[in-house]
Amino acid sequence: MLSLRKTLSLVLVYALVLPHALLADEGMWVYNNLPLKQLKDKYQFEPAAGWVDHMMKSSVRFNSGGSGSFISSNGLAMTNHHVAANALAKISTAEQNILQDGYLAKTQAEEIRTKDLELNQLVSIEDVTNRVNQSVTPGMTGEAADKARKSTMATIEEESLKATGLRSNVITLYQGGQYHLYRYKKYTDVRLVFAPESDIAFFGGDPDNFEFPRYDLDMTIFRVYENGVPAKIEHFFKWSKAGAQENELVFVSGNPGSTSRLFTVGALEFMRDTRVPFLLSYLQRQEVFLKNFSEKGKEQARRAKDELFSIQNSRKVYIGRGQGLKDRKFMEAKQKAEYEIRSQVASTPELKQYEGAWAKVAQAQKAHKKLLKRRQVLEVGYGLNTKLFTIARHLVRMANEDLKASKDRLPEYTDSGRASLEQSLFSSAPIYKDLEAFKLGVSLAFMVEQLGERDPLVQQVLAGKSPDERANELVYGTSLENPNVRKLLGSGDAATKKANVDASYDPMIELARLVDKASLAVRKQYDVNVVEVERQAYAQIANAIFAIKGTSVYPDATFSLRLSYGQVRGWTENGKAIPAKTTLGGAFEHQTTHGAVEPWKLPKSWMDAKDKLDLSV
Repeated sequence: MLSLRKTLSLVLVYALVLPHALLADEGMWVYNNLPLKQLKDKYQFEPAAGWVDHMMKSSVRFNSGGSGSFISSNGLAMTNHHVAANALAKISTAEQNILQDGYLAKTQAEEIRTKDLELNQLVSIEDVTNRVNQSVTPGMTGEAADKARKSTMATIEEESLKATGLRSNVITLYQGGQYHLYRYKKYTDVRLVFAPESDIAFFGGDPDNFEFPRYDLDMTIFRVYENGVPAKIEHFFKWSKAGAQENELVFVSGNPGSTSRLFTVGALEFMRDTRVPFLLSYLQRQEVFLKNFSEKGKEQARRAKDELFSIQNSRKVYIGRGQGLKDRKFMEAKQKAEYEIRSQVASTPELKQYEGAWAKVAQAQKAHKKLLKRRQVLEVGYGLNTKLFTIARHLVRMANEDLKASKDRLPEYTDSGRASLEQSLFSSAPIYKDLEAFKLGVSLAFMVEQLGERDPLVQQVLAGKSPDERANELVYGTSLENPNVRKLLGSGDAATKKANVDASYDPMIELARLVDKASLAVRKQYDVNVVEVERQAYAQIANAIFAIKGTSVYPDATFSLRLSYGQVRGWTENGKAIPAKTTLGGAFEHQTTHGAVEPWKLPKSWMDAKDKLDLSV
């Protein structure tokens, strides 16, 4: 943590150990539109020259889905243990369970290279809104508008990649109100330096997760390399022994996943009544079955641990969303705010052009409701849940998409993202067939339940077998767990790839070919009738808000870099004062309160060192 004299501290990782104590005034500001006036008026804080650039470049995004920070000039990067868990699981084995037991590299030679982890450092932002919007002309059909917009975004990304060599992504902000080009320096040689035991990294387990206060060491340290040596990092956060003090102004820099602040009341009602219940039913089912698999033995538990944790995390998120959406006061506040905006739009001549936007969003929700089950089961993959099918689908689609110009392909297959796709696709991370067959059997049964056993595609997928029988046939018959097989199918020029994939009799490739027409059809309907309609409607709503309030409202989260700020404070819960910080001693007390049983059981190393620790820290 970097302490700037008396009034400022910078929090390194988005949500470290004090997430609830950081009561942000407002959060998720984009770096090219920070609330400088609010900061000056309320906190008398004005960033020094270069401060914003330093913050931005000291922050780092993990492609596995999380945030972190550079913490040294020689490539050290810190993140949460739960963010690192996927990478730790991939380098763990039955003999060396790094995810469970932790790891410390005592020399650089002992640092372990991760399988397919990629770190992104944001280095520049460019507003490309006008260029993207100009590609969509009045009178275009939804399909033509969707195609034109995607083509322009792909072209911008490709031009930027060729000009700079940097990973380039056009980020959609305000649900389509703005488009910004983010350029990232990419690090693909990432090595593990330190990870604590999971018993302290995730102390309190799922019961304490998202609950506060937390007593855990939720952190991991990696190092990025370039050309085989530790990367030289100019911008990084320095450690502060003092740390952040009560009432200090702090800033949190990170890449929050997604939010829905701009959603209309109708869209929130669709989430509450249809989408969230559907997703929860799937997640809860997955959790139960993964727990069942884990109970088969120690090795099965190790293999399933990372995925089970991810499912539990998602399940808790959607339970919270569902509860929030059922909160009458919240919905009434949202209805009031929407009524005020719509009234101003209706009564202001220059804004009346936006009046129909809310009806368009409602239209999109109706279309989404019709498509929800089939899209989630086929295109999102809820009915085909195995890494092996995901690999097969990528190989099949890549072979077809590469015959087109980059700008005309599906977004995930454009040239600008190809290096990152191939790093993941050809990864040597282990694939456990017993786990994959189990997952696929469960998800095929889910497909039958949702689409019906008489659905023609369902019958073709099952081929006259039960879900479990078909899953075993597919998983144990495929060779796609071998990265060399994947490289053989996915390498070469476009014609070679197409010929190799078309000639393959691998059962998982055949399954991907079988479902792809139906899956792409529902994807197209969703893109045209939901995504594009919402994009145009929300762009109008955003423009109306800009006209009324200016850009003083930050955009929804999009897994792009944001800055939040607030003061370090405790809070009161049920009449009890909760301090801003937890202590080492509190972890031992928390263990005693819960009887020292899983998941409230500290590692042996901590128990052995208790007498040597300053428990007030």
